[in-house]
Amino acid sequence: MLLSRRRMLALVGAMLAPVVGAGSESIIRLTTASGRQSSVSVWHSRGRSRGTILFSHGAASSPNKYRDLVDAWTRAGYEVWAPLHVDSIEHPETARYTGFASWTARIEDMRALAMHVAARKVIAAGHSYGALVALTIGGVNAEQPAGVAGPLRIGKVQAVIAFSPPAPVPGLITAEGYKTLAVPALIQTGDRDNPPGTPADGWNLHLIPYQSAAAGGHRYALVLAGVDHYFGGGICKFDVPGPAQTAQLHTAAEISTIFLDAYGANQSRARKALTARLSDTGTVILRTK
Repeated sequence: MLLSRRRMLALVGAMLAPVVGAGSESIIRLTTASGRQSSVSVWHSRGRSRGTILFSHGAASSPNKYRDLVDAWTRAGYEVWAPLHVDSIEHPETARYTGFASWTARIEDMRALAMHVAARKVIAAGHSYGALVALTIGGVNAEQPAGVAGPLRIGKVQAVIAFSPPAPVPGLITAEGYKTLAVPALIQTGDRDNPPGTPADGWNLHLIPYQSAAAGGHRYALVLAGVDHYFGGGICKFDVPGPAQTAQLHTAAEISTIFLDAYGANQSRARKALTARLSDTGTVILRTK
């Protein structure tokens, strides 16, 4: 198959981009289809690799604000690749990308990353805005970003982990759009994860992707008692009122790792472990359909 000139330049740019060490983290730079440079944080697995995670951070955040999750996943044997999206306050050109321009750029980032990683199968993961990105490349029918052609699903995505995905947002996603999720998914929220302006049970809005998805496809909903959108400053935004919900974040990381083993590494014992954790009551609620 012949490659377009733009795609060829993107691949060459990726191969020639320098790798900058940052402790256990490395930074690579990819070129997106539009010619924009995309900076990607890479954490390699500790020991033999079981799989590859493509991670999308929350709005205005950055990959380095999810280190507790990243550490849990790399300890379990997974590589983590996470772009710095243009809406991050740490992105040098964030002022140029207002409104839905970040939606276009996020999809471009994930497409360039999926092309670059060698793995034939990957797990898409994300938080908040990034959870929508992960679900989109896992098959949900989100709104087509301006300037992006073709299906938004990325075929090599075999499972999705979505922390606090958004409720339907005009111009981004509808409840109907969430019905087309095509792969196994773990969708998490907490009973204090209320979007602004919603009542005390507003956290249920984060479960619409789970509720809308068809049954029978290994979909899981995880609800953690006492958990807000940022785990008390444990992820995404460190400056929110605490205290950090450290124990709950550890539980979320633990269950997400079991899910990774079950549907990323295809381990039957991990699927049994998930089944053993199912509960409709208590401080850790885990349902499946």
